[in-house]
Amino acid sequence: MAIMMPASDQAVLARRAEIIAALRAIVPGEGVIDSAAEMRAYESDGLTAYRQPPMVVVLPDTTEQVSLVLKYCAAQGIKVVPRGSGTSLSGGALPLEDGVLLGLGKFKRIREIDFDNRVVVTEPGVTNLAISQAVVHAGFYYAPDPSSQIACSIGGNVAENSGGVHCLKYGMTTNNVLGCEIVLMSGEILRIGGKGCENSGYDLMGVITGSEGLLGVITEITVRILQKPETARALMVGFAEVEAAGECVARIIGAGIIPGGMEMMDKPAIHAAEAFVHAGYPLDVDALLIIELDGPSVEVDELITRVETIANACGSTSCQISTSEAERNLFWAGRKAAFPAVGRISPDYLCMDGTIPRGALPKALARIRELGEKYQLGCANVFHAGDGNLHPLILYDANKPGEIERAEAFGADILRACVEFGGVLTGEHGVGIEKRDLMGDMFSEIDLNQQQRLKCAFDAQGLLNPGKVFPTLHRCAELGRMHVHAGKVAFPDIPRF
Repeated sequence: MAIMMPASDQAVLARRAEIIAALRAIVPGEGVIDSAAEMRAYESDGLTAYRQPPMVVVLPDTTEQVSLVLKYCAAQGIKVVPRGSGTSLSGGALPLEDGVLLGLGKFKRIREIDFDNRVVVTEPGVTNLAISQAVVHAGFYYAPDPSSQIACSIGGNVAENSGGVHCLKYGMTTNNVLGCEIVLMSGEILRIGGKGCENSGYDLMGVITGSEGLLGVITEITVRILQKPETARALMVGFAEVEAAGECVARIIGAGIIPGGMEMMDKPAIHAAEAFVHAGYPLDVDALLIIELDGPSVEVDELITRVETIANACGSTSCQISTSEAERNLFWAGRKAAFPAVGRISPDYLCMDGTIPRGALPKALARIRELGEKYQLGCANVFHAGDGNLHPLILYDANKPGEIERAEAFGADILRACVEFGGVLTGEHGVGIEKRDLMGDMFSEIDLNQQQRLKCAFDAQGLLNPGKVFPTLHRCAELGRMHVHAGKVAFPDIPRF
């Protein structure tokens, strides 16, 4: 599939050999990849419908090398695309023909585990799951847990503000990151935040988290770790109607109960996951809720009783409660494997990511059904139901003419519906290129220009990950210029600097 990206700089491409030689001087050995065959592994991320080989791949292994690479590229006017594990589902790490792909895969050390302050200081290439594995012996874990946690890197999690099944109670990545080391396009190395829970001044960590590689390259991250709860049990509740499951979600949250995680799957997703994992999911239901409750044993027992009562009032047809840690993990195994499981029932699928108010869940599900009929394509739905984060998986066959275009139109209409219902275009996958051209459905031109002004403060030349997030690129000078009408500036009495 073709997608509009920034025009390639032919002057840069003409100097490719010279640029590669300069980069090899900065990152020696096997740190620079320039052959077409070897760069094929980097031509896309998890959104494989879009592919573009980079001009060159650079794999530094120190912050100093990252700084020197960025400083050189800034001086030469060369675009740079940062990349973690490449699991992004929004095209955020799609390379550019005239750009350097800066891979952080060699940054895979945990630098410090500080149980006294309950933090881990890690490099960005460490996988999400590896952080929990490094502290599990002391009864700790890292809360955000994307489905791809076995493979996705913590640096990528920060870039996309990733979520996961347990983010309902314990927060997204932004709620669990305390500090970072970031290298600006100029090569300047900044340290933002740290081990302390509070920092004075502007919330720069909030700006960096979810910035999708547009502001800088993260080379170190300090994350909060939590003690594992005394007890965690999961309920698997089936419903004859998807809308009834959505109503159950709203009532549980409305009752003041905040589960550790609350996920929903519809019938196609249930059948695919069960055939893949054999988790014991009921196959005679149209919707399945997995609800995890954690805390002291007495509290968990009480909450289970209350949730059962709410589910029954919403018309649940089945309810199974985990009786062991192994059974709880099995309940979750099917949900965690839902994305690869759906890959067994369809040659291709698009994994969408939008967020709505919880109360709009039944309405959103009905709209997705209508759109499926309109575009004549199947859809398996997997939701972070507790926080309204939808993941419709649109099923199509790329070998059939026109199906990918219909799938993309289907997905765009789902995201427009999310905005219509009071939600947003993304919950955790980011904007990238997938949702870039829909940003105007959610933001006005003034809003988008203000966001680009923030980027200009970090990257005045616009060299970091251009073509992502913003549907219309502007030069920083254009965004800052003053409007003059009939030879007069507006508000002439205001002091100007």
